[in-house]
Amino acid sequence: MEFLTMLDWSVVAQIILIDILLGGDNAVVIALACRNLHPNQRRKGILWGTAGAIILRIVLVAFAVTLLQIPFLKFVGAIALLWIGYKLMVDTGGEEGHDLQAPDKLFAAIKTIIIADIVMSLDNVIAIAGAAGQVDDQAHQLGYIVFGLLVSVPLIIGGSRIVLYLIDRFPIIVTAGAGLLGWIAGGMMLSDPGVIKYFGAGVEAYSLVAGAVGAIGVMALGELVKRSGKKA
Repeated sequence: MEFLTMLDWSVVAQIILIDILLGGDNAVVIALACRNLHPNQRRKGILWGTAGAIILRIVLVAFAVTLLQIPFLKFVGAIALLWIGYKLMVDTGGEEGHDLQAPDKLFAAIKTIIIADIVMSLDNVIAIAGAAGQVDDQAHQLGYIVFGLLVSVPLIIGGSRIVLYLIDRFPIIVTAGAGLLGWIAGGMMLSDPGVIKYFGAGVEAYSLVAGAVGAIGVMALGELVKRSGKKA
């Protein structure tokens, strides 16, 4: 209770707002990864996936600035995100897969959520760390970060459930979600320090184009593979 009374709530509010605005795509990833789970497993997938992602995001804050300076790390992460988007779109599950309550299926969903969150959070944690940096006492900065992220957990979980509800009724959202990951990946590639050093700072001006290519590429390839699978 003493910690709560000492908090600078304006800083906490900033951290929560940043996590919601910049981490809104996490709800989409969580929903896409859990959509083929048995209904009894969906809650576990959302809870454990969110918990793992939040814990790793806290760890990332401490190394965020250093990580973002590693050449081609974001580029490799973007490729991983393209693959995740493609796999989430193509993996339709099927009736048998939906009814299967195997632990490995649940674990695969949680793993996908955590990996995707790590990739997408590289930029987000910089903003969160910056907000916490307003606190003069460095010893309490991590406490602010942890508290702010924990408060945002119910919002992420709630958003995931809403997206899952919509996916069950409008399957086209799966394609749109995969396209979102492709968009994020395309922009990440051109903001990588190694890419900027090799092609020059002007390459970032093409981020929107790269995002569009990534989104269209993931959706087109996923749709092509899905249709060829149905024909087979």
